[in-house]
Amino acid sequence: MGKSGEFIRDTTYLDGRITADGRDGWPVEPGRYRLVVARGCPWANRAVIVRRLLGLDADAGSGAGAGSGAGADGTPVLSMGICGPEHDWRSWTFDLDPGEKDPVLGIHWLREAYEKAVPGYDKGVTVPAIVDVPTGKVVTSHFQHITRDMEHEWTAYHRPGAPDLYPGSLRDEIEEVSERVYSDVNNGVYRCGFATTQDAYAEAFRRLFGTLDWLSERLESRRYLVGDTITEADVRLWPTLARFDAVYHGHFKCNRNKLSEMPALWAYARDLFQTPGFGDTIDFAQIKQHYYRVHTGINPTRIVPLGPDLSGWLAPHGREALGGRPFGDGTPPGPVREGERVTTGGPGGVPPGSTAGRPRT
Repeated sequence: MGKSGEFIRDTTYLDGRITADGRDGWPVEPGRYRLVVARGCPWANRAVIVRRLLGLDADAGSGAGAGSGAGADGTPVLSMGICGPEHDWRSWTFDLDPGEKDPVLGIHWLREAYEKAVPGYDKGVTVPAIVDVPTGKVVTSHFQHITRDMEHEWTAYHRPGAPDLYPGSLRDEIEEVSERVYSDVNNGVYRCGFATTQDAYAEAFRRLFGTLDWLSERLESRRYLVGDTITEADVRLWPTLARFDAVYHGHFKCNRNKLSEMPALWAYARDLFQTPGFGDTIDFAQIKQHYYRVHTGINPTRIVPLGPDLSGWLAPHGREALGGRPFGDGTPPGPVREGERVTTGGPGGVPPGSTAGRPRT
């Protein structure tokens, strides 16, 4: 925390880079690494979305071109371990798996993989993280580098029709938009929720809704944040919007408006929710369990609210009228890989993949 009660995010990450030429000592190799995430965490959610869109969930034995979930040997290009929604000061844990251990890494505490990388590791244990399976060491926990490297270092294993999420001609604009989104929205909701003085909260609140208003105006005339296709900018914004009414509006006191009361943003969020690769990564039940049970300083009773009504996520959004092509010259990802499907916590009790996984144009 800052001296004036403002929340300051620790951005000290383990920062190995997995590259096509292995220049940092970690070469791209299908089946070698494991992406560790949690459904509740928005930072991890971004990595899950990018992995899905690019087809890195495809079977490693099939090579590039197999499509999502295809193949014979059952090992994905980049496998994924999913932690439970709760954790304490020590670590995220694999309590959803049989025996409460990740079936590939064989560990209960994600901290064990951090400590293999850095003996005596004494900083925060965060998701997403990519672990080198043979050594059990965390390679990187830098959420921005993880998605960028998936996009540009793992290209040999992208599925046919994978979108270009970070096109060279749009990178400057993507970063310009994303810098404000990160500061005022992605991190801004936390700056509201964890502020310990009224002034720090008020300043974060004003910046949050000022930027949401700016985004609303931007999205009134364009379907996506940058260009006419889905890009990294949309991936960085959307997981925060997906959690807004369920968590941030009440739990973090971000309550000037609900997302559902901001027409352009709400329609944009529904559009992406109903796009394969987005809504099928969301488990609202685990999202609420994470925030309301872990942040006991804000919610000491650990009671998880029963609302809000989530059925609106499936309502028509009408944003096709703005044009745009979700995947550019590419195609939607295929079905969610077996074992990674969200089966609970969808809108109206309906698993998102049953409705939100249909291709949109």
